Amino acid sequence: MTKTIWTCEFKLNKGTNEAEFLVASKLLGKEYISKQKGYISWQQLKGDDTWIDVLTWETLEDAKAFESSGNNGGGGDTADKYFSFVDLMSCKTGYYTVKQEH
Repeated sequence: MTKTIWTCEFKLNKGTNEAEFLVASKLLGKEYISKQKGYISWQQLKGDDTWIDVLTWETLEDAKAFESSGNNGGGGDTADKYFSFVDLMSCKTGYYTVKQEH
């Protein structure tokens, strides 16, 4: 099985309370993302003012199905709350295949 990493690089909306964003993230992960087929893990990384969500999936198909579900209203109010903190125009996504783990 070849794992796939899906990333989303983004900035938060100006004036966002980071602690509230992290609470919304945790809730979204617990109530929606972790229940998706093929989900393995989710890490959130932060640079100066840029964030990167790093989600690991069992397959590329699982990652693409997740992204598609999000684009079609998946996650409901919990996802809406999470995305209310995110500058959606700043989002850049990508897929990566895990070639080796140490």
